[in-house]
Amino acid sequence: MQAYITRRLLALLPTLILVSLIVFFCQRLIPGDVIDLMLSQNDLATVQDRALIEAALGLDKPIYIQYFSWMGDVIQGDLGRSLWQNTPVTQQLAETMPITFELGFLALIVALTVAIPIGIYSAVRQDTAGDYVARSFSLLMLAIPGFWLGTLVMVFPSVWWRWSPELEYVPFFEDPLQNLSLMIVPAILLGLSMSAVTMRMTRTMMLEVMRQDYVRTARAKGLSEVAVILGHALRNGLIPVVTLIGLQVPLLIGGAVIMERIFVVPGMGLLLLEAIAQRDYPVVSGVFVVVGFGVLLINLAVDLSYGWLDPKVRHH
Repeated sequence: MQAYITRRLLALLPTLILVSLIVFFCQRLIPGDVIDLMLSQNDLATVQDRALIEAALGLDKPIYIQYFSWMGDVIQGDLGRSLWQNTPVTQQLAETMPITFELGFLALIVALTVAIPIGIYSAVRQDTAGDYVARSFSLLMLAIPGFWLGTLVMVFPSVWWRWSPELEYVPFFEDPLQNLSLMIVPAILLGLSMSAVTMRMTRTMMLEVMRQDYVRTARAKGLSEVAVILGHALRNGLIPVVTLIGLQVPLLIGGAVIMERIFVVPGMGLLLLEAIAQRDYPVVSGVFVVVGFGVLLINLAVDLSYGWLDPKVRHH
């Protein structure tokens, strides 16, 4: 197991390098740059002013030199400093990452709480009215874009009932109720969007597993239906579902960016959008490196979970 984990961790390095290359170079292909934005605030700016700002920010060097200089700092744990605020990127991430993590964690809880039980029920009660309702609900969640649903929640309740979601963020440990009043609505919307595919996959895999010989044998031994479903069918049926959940993590992070913008949640998503608008290259690169590393670690955890779900799977 230790050798397997070591190999997988070493395999993360090429992927992270590729992510850093794509992010570092592609963001500089966006029309306009940070120097143009800075000089636009001063109508009297000259060519000399531009040269001075470029030299001060280190943007006068060839782009490949900028990349290797940035990567050297990243290896040492330094993600650079914001070009606008001159604050360390690590400090900004330390302030916003827990917020995004909380939103994603709550959304994942909502998604699994909705998807797994309904998927199991839909499989056990195949072709009944409840099954049709569950499948229709999953199709509805697949068809409705999360950002559209979030916009509706922000606009229509305030017009019809004079109610709008809480917009002032308070850390969880300062006031849990105030914190959840802001986070719960975007978490539910994000979780429902994620639950649709998971629900359908759970139903499909449960239907397949329940037709296997060992499930029929368990029933023949006199086990209750609950014991058969939870003790035999569910554990084997969850393996592809766990894989799907791991693959949905990037989509969860992408959805969190949109939800944070709509509900003004001061997490990494809002930080990223503001940094892109300001062409704040170190912040954009730092966010993507951290997110990319997190996604890879989550997929590693998914791979390791196979050994627990299926005793036939062993990591050597």
